[in-house]
Amino acid sequence: MTDTLHEPFHTDPSTDLSTHVPLTKPQLPSIATALAAAVSWGLAGLPALLLSWPIAGWVVVGWILFVLALPTWSGLIEGGRKAVDRLVTILVWSTFALAMLPLVAVIYTVVERGAGALSVEFFTASQQGVLGEGGGIYHAIMGTLIITVIASVISIPIGIMAAVYLVEYGKNNRLSRTLTFLVDVMTGIPSIVAGLFALALFTLLLGPLPRIAIGGSIALSVLMIPIVVRSTEEMLKLVPEELREGALALGVPKWRTITKVVLPTALGGIVTGATLAVARVAGETAPLLLIAGTLRGTNFNPFDGAMQTLPVLIFGEATRGGLAEYVPFQIERAWGAALVLIMIVMLLNLLARVVGSLFSPKTGR
Repeated sequence: MTDTLHEPFHTDPSTDLSTHVPLTKPQLPSIATALAAAVSWGLAGLPALLLSWPIAGWVVVGWILFVLALPTWSGLIEGGRKAVDRLVTILVWSTFALAMLPLVAVIYTVVERGAGALSVEFFTASQQGVLGEGGGIYHAIMGTLIITVIASVISIPIGIMAAVYLVEYGKNNRLSRTLTFLVDVMTGIPSIVAGLFALALFTLLLGPLPRIAIGGSIALSVLMIPIVVRSTEEMLKLVPEELREGALALGVPKWRTITKVVLPTALGGIVTGATLAVARVAGETAPLLLIAGTLRGTNFNPFDGAMQTLPVLIFGEATRGGLAEYVPFQIERAWGAALVLIMIVMLLNLLARVVGSLFSPKTGR
C-alpha cells in the first residue's frame, strides 16, 4: 500500500497537452509593418517611374498594395483574427491621415506664404495713405477684436440664459420646443443671411446702405447665439440630477440652485463652448463685408462709421485690382493677414482648453 502511494505518477504521452498545444502562437516580426510598407511602395514606384505618374498615383497604388500585403501575410502566419485586426488598424490610421492632410496642407501653405510678411511694421501700422508696399494690419486686428468682443458680450449672456430656460424651466412645453426649433434653424443659416439681417435692420434705423461696425457685431451675434445655446444646453444636461434634488431638498430656491450649483458645475464646458463660438465667428467675411465695410485707417468707435477686420482685409487684398507691380504686395499682405487670423483662432482654441480644464469639476479627493 505504501509502495503504491509513493510510486511516481506517469502520464501517457498521448494525453500530454503541452506536447500538442503550443503555448505561443507564431507572430510577425516587429518590423513587419514597416517592411510591408517599404515593399508595397517600392513596387508601386516601378510603374510610377515608367509611366510618369504623379506622386498621388504612386501613394494610392502603394497604399492598395500595403492594404493587401500586410493582412495577407498576417493571415498566413498569425491567423484570420489577427489579419482582420491589422486590416482595421490600417484603415483607421489611413482615414486619420486623410483627415489630417487638408489641415496640414492649409497650415503649411499659409505659413510658407505668409511668414515673410510678418514684421514689427506689419503689426503696428495701418494702411492709411499706403498705395503699394508697406503698411500693416494693425487697424484690421483692432477692428476684429472690437467687433468680436461686442458680439460676445451680446451673444454669450443671451445664449446661456436661453439654455438655462430650456433645461431648467421649459422642459417639453410649447415655448421650449419652438425655441429649440428656432435654434436649430439658426445654426444652419448661411452667414450672408446674418449680414443681410443686420444690413436691413440698420438701413431701417440709419438710412440706405449704412456702414457701421456695431452692425457687424449684431450680425456675428446672430451666428454665435445658437452655438452658445447648444453647447450650454448640452453641458447643463450633463449635471447630475441628484445635485439639483439635494439642493432643493435643503430648501434652496430654484434660482439659487441654478446659480450656485448647476452653473458652477457646468462652467468649464460653458466657457469652452463660448470660446469656440468666438473662434468660429472671428473668421466670418460675408456679413462684415456687407455691414461693417472696409477702412484703411484705424477706427476705435464701433458706433461711428466703418471698421476694417482681418477677414475683410484678406478678401480685399486678394481681389483688389490695381497696377501690376502692386499685386505681389497685396497677395503677400493677404497671406500674412491669414496667418495672423489663424494664430488668433488657434490661441482662442487653446484658451478654451485651458479655461475648460481650470473650471471643470474636480473629481479627485
